[in-house]
Amino acid sequence: MKLITFSGPPSSGKTSVLLKVIGELCRDGMHPGVIKFDCLYANEAEQFDRIHVPVRVGLSGNVCPDHFFISNIQEGVRWGMQQQLDFLFTESAGLCNRCSPHIKNVRAVCVIDNLMGMETPRKIGPMLRMADIVVITKSDIVSQAEREVFAFRVLQANPKAKLLFINGITGQGVYELSRLLNDAPETATVENYSLRFSMPAALCSYCLGETKIGDNYQMGNLKKMNFNPIINR
Repeated sequence: MKLITFSGPPSSGKTSVLLKVIGELCRDGMHPGVIKFDCLYANEAEQFDRIHVPVRVGLSGNVCPDHFFISNIQEGVRWGMQQQLDFLFTESAGLCNRCSPHIKNVRAVCVIDNLMGMETPRKIGPMLRMADIVVITKSDIVSQAEREVFAFRVLQANPKAKLLFINGITGQGVYELSRLLNDAPETATVENYSLRFSMPAALCSYCLGETKIGDNYQMGNLKKMNFNPIINR
């Protein structure tokens, strides 16, 4: 089974691209499945059910969705093996630009859209910088100059990535992505595998349910800003 991690900011088109990729793989006789990780709500299962693709949804609730992901991915892989899948796709919540959902020796895809602003690639951390493949969506509704500058900024952030432009509505460009995924390594387990980059630091009092504000209620991993006055010379 080939395990593929899909990441990207919210509303970048991850699910649309994934549906098109799965359609292409199914036409090739493959048997794909999906695990959708989110925080409070996810209706993507209905979309995958409609095309008869096995799907599981995990909602992290008050836990960081990417910490939730890495705590459950081995069980997810075990489920994929039981389903005798050819491909298992995981789709992350994409709530935090600092998140790091990619695993060493597992093919990693990041989806980012051309409407997010030219500086966005600089603001996204490991989920863009550590991806093997970066998919740019919605590039059909920007100018050629905007498209080229945005692609340049993406490659500045991740010069080793394979860059693809894909239309999540028409599916244009998805065939090439499906070919790249066919070359992904086999994954029977992720036991003892490692993340490509560390997760954001935890744990603080607010992670544990604290709601009151003030130094007396703060403990654990904390990072404070410097508000000392700046003297102009």
